[in-house]
Amino acid sequence: MTIKRLIEGRSDSVLNCTTATSVADAVKMLAEERIGALPVYGDAGLAGVLSERDVIYRLHTLGTAVLSQTVGEVMTAPPITVEPGTAVLDALGLMTRRRIRHLPVVEEGRVIGFVSIGDLVKYRIERIEAEAEAMRSYIQTA
Repeated sequence: MTIKRLIEGRSDSVLNCTTATSVADAVKMLAEERIGALPVYGDAGLAGVLSERDVIYRLHTLGTAVLSQTVGEVMTAPPITVEPGTAVLDALGLMTRRRIRHLPVVEEGRVIGFVSIGDLVKYRIERIEAEAEAMRSYIQTA
């Protein structure tokens, strides 16, 4: 299974922010939408990813002053991305190795989706459950 198949049927629009967005505004978006990260755009396209972790790390070192900073000062850059043709297990491995929980899906330089580790784990669990059920059915009919 590829990332493309995983994101099929989702809206083409991905909630995002810019490097000039204030951290306070970005945190508001994260909280209101109940999401853990946002792709961040700069003048040349995708510039990074702002995650809850980025905010927490800076909150720890700077205190509430972080809320008046721009997303460009706090985000993780450069962004780690995947292409639509990337296998789900390869993306899961990348996220595990890099210790990240969100990946922009980029095609021809344009973000077409955004996946979380939860999306990938959910797919994997569903796949394992389907295989287990197929095995049970096979054993019962043998």
